[in-house]
Amino acid sequence: MGYNKNMDITKNIKVIEWLKSETLNAIAHLFGLLVNGVKSGQEAILDAIANIILVTYLLGKRLGFSFDKIDEKVKSKVKLSIVEEHKIEKWYGDLTKLKDHLNKTRK
Repeated sequence: MGYNKNMDITKNIKVIEWLKSETLNAIAHLFGLLVNGVKSGQEAILDAIANIILVTYLLGKRLGFSFDKIDEKVKSKVKLSIVEEHKIEKWYGDLTKLKDHLNKTRK
């Protein structure tokens, strides 16, 4: 049985559609947890956030972007937001902390 490129393309499209749905479900789940506040538990909220990040990486990969390319784009956006003095940076310094984290963990 030979390689069928059409099957591969169809499979990839189905996976992309599934990942899009998973992204929306993960965000909805997080929002639902946040509505419940502390009752949801920190671990459930952390799990939901991690799932959003995971699914987003996988969606980017299926759309043709390498994980490294995604990382570089995130780093670039963080640096730009720092330069543009985004409110969250001015108020809390979170973007600088994220930049330091990304530089430390992704070398």
